[in-house]
Amino acid sequence: MSALAWSLLLALSLLWGGSFFFVGVALAELPPLTLVALRVGLAAALLWAALPLLHVAPPRAWRAIAVMALLNNAIPFTLIVLAQRTLPSGLAAILNATTPLWTVLVAHVATAEDRATPTRVAGVLLGFAGVAAMIGVDLLRGAAGAAAATLLMLGATLSYACAGVWGRRFKALGVAPVQAALGQVTVATALMVPLALLAERPWSLPLPSPAAMAAVAGLAALSTALAYLLYFRILALAGPVNLLLVTFLIPVSAILLGTLALGEALDARHLAGMAAIGAALALIDGRPLGHASRTLRALRR
Repeated sequence: MSALAWSLLLALSLLWGGSFFFVGVALAELPPLTLVALRVGLAAALLWAALPLLHVAPPRAWRAIAVMALLNNAIPFTLIVLAQRTLPSGLAAILNATTPLWTVLVAHVATAEDRATPTRVAGVLLGFAGVAAMIGVDLLRGAAGAAAATLLMLGATLSYACAGVWGRRFKALGVAPVQAALGQVTVATALMVPLALLAERPWSLPLPSPAAMAAVAGLAALSTALAYLLYFRILALAGPVNLLLVTFLIPVSAILLGTLALGEALDARHLAGMAAIGAALALIDGRPLGHASRTLRALRR
């Protein structure tokens, strides 16, 4: 990849890693559905305002976009926020990296052209073995809440995987990536705002502190609206395979922010689980193995 693509990829990893930090701060004062509604609502407003600057027509194919809004925004954002009421932000980011594991399975079942190879299956098994080790320890310790929160995170990443497979149809429908992103957060706003109003009555809550309001603003403006724009820019510059590298980087920034700013600490088993998931992603991606094979052949010569 070019230096520009690498720079944008690192920036995206910081923005998405930062989303777990922002959620951790805002959750101390805001209920989950309200937080998700604010995230997608403010992001939608910002993207609609930026639409003339992007020289992009308004979204269309709203039925397909509505499904994407459920799978890529409303469901996973809500599950992640619910999980982070129990899990440290760094651990939530580690579990978020299981999205490509689910994607292998979902694509194998739902598509005819993207079948799972033995190497990819091995990667999936290795990754979920790392997750199982973390859940198993929590269950043995009687920490059922942490185990349940882990399952919520896995539900979110499964939803992301389904969204990734569903989103492949947008190219055939003539929907530009930015249009899909704007449409997603718009529909998600229409879904989440009524739910938050009915279930949590946010108008009756105390006024959030400046720190919580800043976290909401960062979550919407940086980790959602700006992150989407960077995501699609990288996609155009480097392609979807290189974009997968962001999955390796997100936990790093999330763990650093959680440790330095929130005072969180992860156990050794969490770091071991992250290593297992990282190795699994390397197997699924295939490039580290290919590079190692080429290096060995060169050394033999």
